[in-house]
Amino acid sequence: MNHRVDIFGVPMDLGASRRGVDMGPSAVRYARLHDKLRSIGIEQIIDHGNLHVPIREALTVDNAQAKYLDVIRAVCDELAGLVDTSVREGGFPVVVGGDHSIAMGTLEGLTRTRGAAPGIVWIDAHSDINSPQSSPSGNVHGMPLWFALENGFALRDHTVQIGLRDVDVHEKKILRESGVKAFSMTDVDKLGMMRVMEEAIAIAGAGSRPIHVSFDMDGIDPSEAPGTGTQVKGGLSYREAHLAMEMLAESGLLGSIETVEINPILDERNKTAALAVGLICSGLGKSIL
Repeated sequence: MNHRVDIFGVPMDLGASRRGVDMGPSAVRYARLHDKLRSIGIEQIIDHGNLHVPIREALTVDNAQAKYLDVIRAVCDELAGLVDTSVREGGFPVVVGGDHSIAMGTLEGLTRTRGAAPGIVWIDAHSDINSPQSSPSGNVHGMPLWFALENGFALRDHTVQIGLRDVDVHEKKILRESGVKAFSMTDVDKLGMMRVMEEAIAIAGAGSRPIHVSFDMDGIDPSEAPGTGTQVKGGLSYREAHLAMEMLAESGLLGSIETVEINPILDERNKTAALAVGLICSGLGKSIL
């Protein structure tokens, strides 16, 4: 790998209800992200530090249907500019959250650069496609895919969700109507991860479209990734998660990586952050042999 890897930390916790996910970028760096990247031959690593995210104690909620949305959008706009610049300069963006609301910024930046939305492989226990009107909580980390589709930063024909197993009642209707291809954990069980990824890459990367992988760590079973705020049993195994990233790397289409929802307060000896680092490395070309 000769990529220049650009690391962006986004300590966002305004989109979620549980505190601690803002420490995710620090946990990933503590898990030796830089050293692990160098060990697989990546020599040029630029860590841009963390974006500034206001603390919720300094803010007021003015929209109960989409809490802190204006502030989240402002941070995402800054992130979009940084991702845009990274890709234009030949970099490979690695965005580390923070809650999943930051995906709006990453996807906007990728769309700005290329003039079209990227192919998306969205790995998550949840579909994150609630609208402000359908959301039962008003938490924006359950809405980023809806906003991305509404704004043209995601295209239904090139977006694939994998690992779903906890979808809100009204969200199911939105997902069906969106036309986004979704593989639930039942589909993974029936088809196997290899076939799921073959289909996902064919859809997201059709026409050699660059693929962005947005990996919510709660997509993995809590036994392997306990450090997330919205644990759901029955998720992807350790090997299934790595296989997904390995196949994306082998496709030659992967252009950016995002890992989100790492909460060190809920973790066990930084286990989830270390797994996230391993998955990033797999996506960047690390192989067993």
